[in-house]
Amino acid sequence: MAMTLITTNTSSNAASSSFTSGIDSTYKLYIFKWYDVNPATDMASFTFQANVVDASGYNETITSTYFSAYHQEDDDPAAMGYGTGSDQAQGTAFQKLAASTGSDADQSSAGTLWLFNPSNTTYVKHFYATVNNYQELPTSSNEFIAGYFNVTGAIDEIQFKMSSGNFDGTIKLYGVG
Repeated sequence: MAMTLITTNTSSNAASSSFTSGIDSTYKLYIFKWYDVNPATDMASFTFQANVVDASGYNETITSTYFSAYHQEDDDPAAMGYGTGSDQAQGTAFQKLAASTGSDADQSSAGTLWLFNPSNTTYVKHFYATVNNYQELPTSSNEFIAGYFNVTGAIDEIQFKMSSGNFDGTIKLYGVG
């Protein structure tokens, strides 16, 4: 299957990055890739949420899970664990993708988010993400997120933002088919 670039959002000191067009019934799989997302605020988390067609507020119901493998530069700690407080059980908050990213010039996150069949109006909308994140401690982490939007309406908008403050970075939207 071929990936088709739909749009690129490049942010500089932005509060959010929204994709309000290009997500429709053309593809059954949409992929978002982000590069060098660097927060203005130390320890901010990179997050996302969705809107169904004609909705506002980016507050769709999410059930998700979150775990990461991490290794601090000084070797303490190095572990793998469940991200308590980074998941949702029928929550409407923005879903965490990269936790506690550092704001130094050499700290950022990069990752990929897969969104399955967002135009379907019968079933929930599944997603998963893998992220490489350089946290503030300094720690390198690989983060894994999976879940679903518990909505049967078609999703046509996705927004990314930090848990606090602004950010720099590039996010690309692809259709796969």
